[in-house]
Amino acid sequence: MTTLAPLSDLAPLSDALASPSAAARKAIDLNCDMGESYGRWTLGADEAIMPLISSANVACGFHGGDPHVMRKTVDLALAHGVALRRTMDVSPRELQDYFAYQTGALRELARAAGAALQHMKPHGILYGMMETDEALATAAGQSAMDSDLILMTLASGRYDATCRKMGARVASEGFADRAYNVDGTLVSRKVAGSLITDPARAAAQAVLMATEGKARTMDGVDIDISVQTICCHGDTPGAERIVRAVREALEKAGCQVKPLRDWLPAH
Repeated sequence: MTTLAPLSDLAPLSDALASPSAAARKAIDLNCDMGESYGRWTLGADEAIMPLISSANVACGFHGGDPHVMRKTVDLALAHGVALRRTMDVSPRELQDYFAYQTGALRELARAAGAALQHMKPHGILYGMMETDEALATAAGQSAMDSDLILMTLASGRYDATCRKMGARVASEGFADRAYNVDGTLVSRKVAGSLITDPARAAAQAVLMATEGKARTMDGVDIDISVQTICCHGDTPGAERIVRAVREALEKAGCQVKPLRDWLPAH
């Protein structure tokens, strides 16, 4: 496997960064996984990152998070005007049960704090499983529609197409801090170079996706990718610097970083 293309190979991004008109003030959502701490164990830099994003993916107690961390994360999101969602081998019916259980818990914590849940996003390996298991993708789409929530999906993927065909309100997601394969899937974390830790690289990738609908793969190939939201991982080394660089680059390129609820079409 070849290494990631150097940042210089991602120019002419400099033209997009310097020309707000190139993006025509396109709205884009910037999301990050939050609230993944548990008890005394702390993960991520939530307080530093929350002011920089527009949507927070809140862990709900399965892979991370607990009721107290969930409440604190809701409060932190409210303080910075950030929209919320919940964040798992399961059958389609079990998956829908998990979604109902977790969105219900987070929805109530949000309601008690005077907020409303905006979206849901399957986490980790489940996110990738939906690319190859249409039944799981369908279950996620149905859960999102039943809960009247926006569903985040892998941009330009099978999971995305399945849920859109169902009529779910979908936000296609790109990743600023992950490398792509030529088929549009994410490079496995086991592969060297799969994680982008250089803030400038991550920012360049985000701008390329938001303004040109393209992503540069590890093999140096430009692929088409249509995104409405861009993710940065809160547990990536140097996450705060990465998210800050991504936000600043998007705004410099003329993008408006806004929660999905403010602009994403109903269908």
